[in-house]
Amino acid sequence: MAPGIAAMKQPMMDKFLRLLPLLATAALACSAPVAGGAKTGARVAGDGLVHATPALWAVRDADTTIYLFGTVHMLKANVRWFEGDVKTAFDSADTLVIEVSQDDPAKLAAAFARLAASDGGPPVSQSLTPKRSARYAAALKTYHIPAEAMDRVDPWLVAINLSVAPLMQLGYQQDLGADKVLEQAAAQSGKAVVGLESAEEQLGIFDALPRKVQIDYLNATLEGLPEAEKEFATLIRNWSRGRADALAKQMNESLKDTPELAKPLLLDRNARWAAWIEKRMDQPGTVFIAVGAGHLAGKGSVIELLKGRRLVAHRVGAAAKH
Repeated sequence: MAPGIAAMKQPMMDKFLRLLPLLATAALACSAPVAGGAKTGARVAGDGLVHATPALWAVRDADTTIYLFGTVHMLKANVRWFEGDVKTAFDSADTLVIEVSQDDPAKLAAAFARLAASDGGPPVSQSLTPKRSARYAAALKTYHIPAEAMDRVDPWLVAINLSVAPLMQLGYQQDLGADKVLEQAAAQSGKAVVGLESAEEQLGIFDALPRKVQIDYLNATLEGLPEAEKEFATLIRNWSRGRADALAKQMNESLKDTPELAKPLLLDRNARWAAWIEKRMDQPGTVFIAVGAGHLAGKGSVIELLKGRRLVAHRVGAAAKH
């Protein structure tokens, strides 16, 4: 294990490893200011529970059905979404497909140590302008993140940690995220679980970013921190109501400040996943695909790319009108 990573406290290492699947939705949605919020269409019960109707699509032919469900990787305990059309579709599937496969923990730890360790450039604390450096130091203090540990890793990992930290402080939990709930349900029901990419591949996307792009990503994250609660709440509202168009607009706005991230993190992955779906349609059966909601919304999304492959994804259920 690289010296810098080895010096990190184990709880922090564990947290980083748990946060790997959060990259698309949580990190990007909070990396820059976005346009005004949308009214929620989710039903709030008298007991404070939010009954959501997230977007669900289906691609079908004579002997194959592939459901496409956009997830949010962190949620609060009062959101109820795994019911109705989503639950029915999931129960009918023989396979769950998620973004990241469940790699062997030892293998994952080794890959993390290799890819996250500083590339030899100056520490993050010395790579920012004085104004941004002060903002960075304040953010680390606010979220109780050791500055010394952050100086031992690449800027992209610092940005991800700072993207997620305010959400965790607000009570959002990864264990309650849609992905985790679906994985647990698949394990309980004996469904096969397939990953579209490995955690090492996902980490590698960030590690391959030029250092300047990583610093830009970090700066955009820092600038967006004051609005993190508002912007993520807007994302949750759009998701809960199944408002794919509004969600697409929000994601597109978020990416304007860091366009270099859009291609490797969203567009290239969308293209690979659309190709995977096209090939999978040659096999009979029912598949439930769950990926970050940003991948299924807007220009260049998986939904749009499937049209170019003559595969039309139709909205399913109560949220289909949105």
